[in-house]
Amino acid sequence: IMLMYSSCVKGMLLSGNDQWDETYPNHEIILKDINNETYYVAIKNREIIAGINIDNNQDKQYLSIDWKDKSSNFLVVHRLAIKHEYWSGGIGKQLMLFVENLALDKGYNSVRLDTYSQNKSAMGFYEKIGYNKLGSIKLEANKDIYYCFEKIL
Repeated sequence: IMLMYSSCVKGMLLSGNDQWDETYPNHEIILKDINNETYYVAIKNREIIAGINIDNNQDKQYLSIDWKDKSSNFLVVHRLAIKHEYWSGGIGKQLMLFVENLALDKGYNSVRLDTYSQNKSAMGFYEKIGYNKLGSIKLEANKDIYYCFEKIL
């Protein structure tokens, strides 16, 4: 899993996106996700090529967003990453369809997420698959803003 994140971070940095680095996501955070049984991977040819954490825990900064789904019945996507070599292979769309189907199966109303403002490809991707950009938050003092997205299911 950490090799996959390392590949993803290298690709992000090459494209001018400094959202993640060698300190995040780290082994401890991913291990906590796994222990919480909220972490999923995509495997191709017995290799982990993508990973994602899905739960209903949102950062306190999310409270400043005017979400369309006013219930507390939502899932939140965290740490979606794809090995750099597979960025154009449709894995992201498959992962997000998995998230949406999981949410529907468990009776959730919507999916929420945030992405770094410098991650232009991710922002375009989320909008293309039906997520609405609802506002921005500041998650880290030394980083630019993050945009929050939501999709009503």
